[in-house]
Formats: sequence, structure tokens, C-alpha cells
Amino acid sequence: MSEIGTIMRTSAVIPVLVIDDAAAARPMAEALVAGGLKVLEVTMRTPAALDAIREMKQVPGAIVGAGTVVTNEQFVQVMDAGAEFIVSPGLTERLADPIIASGVPFLPGVATAGDIMRGLDLGLTHFKFFPAETSGGLKALKALAAPFYQCHFCPTGGITEESAPAWLGFDRVLCVGGSWVASGTPAEIEAKARAAAALRG
Repeated sequence: MSEIGTIMRTSAVIPVLVIDDAAAARPMAEALVAGGLKVLEVTMRTPAALDAIREMKQVPGAIVGAGTVVTNEQFVQVMDAGAEFIVSPGLTERLADPIIASGVPFLPGVATAGDIMRGLDLGLTHFKFFPAETSGGLKALKALAAPFYQCHFCPTGGITEESAPAWLGFDRVLCVGGSWVASGTPAEIEAKARAAAALRG
């Protein structure tokens, strides 16, 4: 199983996917992977999410994780569905402890210095900066990252195709999360994925 840092370096953009119909999951994953985005985050915001993870896992080359995991029950469910990494919008010890103990790559959300210090206490150094834009944007992340030299981030929340290059230009940012790549026909999604994959240069 890969470490979270390796997963974050795999693609410049991690698609944040809200799937309402599991039947659409596999074609979407095929288009994203064909466009060069192999790391896929299926959010636990819909009843179709677990089936969507199972469908996307069948796509060769896809690294499929579960996002918006906020309870231990959800953690058990997504692991049973085959999730390869876990993303949460925040960080609590109750959620983090069993995830860390399992060894599955984990990317918890942080927005403050206290959040990051809690993560460091748990042995974590890779975080999702969320919600990125409404938490002060890139300027805030640079200020927040300064005391925590050992940490790296995946900003998510309000990131667009236009704003992503500036975020990716900060050396503490390994990737960004975004939903803009996941709309349209399979051909359109593949084209958006190809453009997003090229953002890192």
C-alpha cells in the first residue's frame, strides 16, 4: 500500500467526485485515468458512494479513495468497499486513531495551526487544507505552513482550473483537490483531466 505522500505526488489534481448514480462511476473513472488523473476521491455524500468506489476500483490504473469520511462507521464501510486511501474534512483523534492503526493512507483536513499540531501529535505530516479559499486562500496557507516545515498539503475547496497553478506553485503543495474535472461527457472529462494533469508541468 502506498504512503499518502506518494499518492499525493501521483497527480497534480485529485478529482473530488460526488456520485449520484453508481452506473456513471466507471465511465467517469475511465475518462479521468485516460486523461492522466489516476487518483480519484469519491466523497461519502451520496447513497451511491460505496457502489461507486467498487465500480471505479475495476478501472485499471485507478487509485480510488474515499472522501468526506467523518465517522468510524463510514471508515469501516469504505474499507469494505476497497478504498485505497481516506480523506476527511477535519481531524479528530477518535476518527484518526483506527485509520492510522490500519495503515491505510490518510489525508485529514486542517485549517488552523492547532489542527496541524494535533496531526503532528498523531504522527501525521500530510494534510488537506480545507476549505482552502474561504480559509484565507494561498496567502493563509503560506503563513500557516511556515512554522511547520515538515508538512505538505493538498488544498481543496473552491480550487478552480484558473487558480490551481498558483497553488501548485507553492512547494509545500503536492496536489490540489477539485471538482471541475468531473463534469461533462466522458470525452469532455478526459480532456479536462489531460489539461489538469499538465498543470504541474
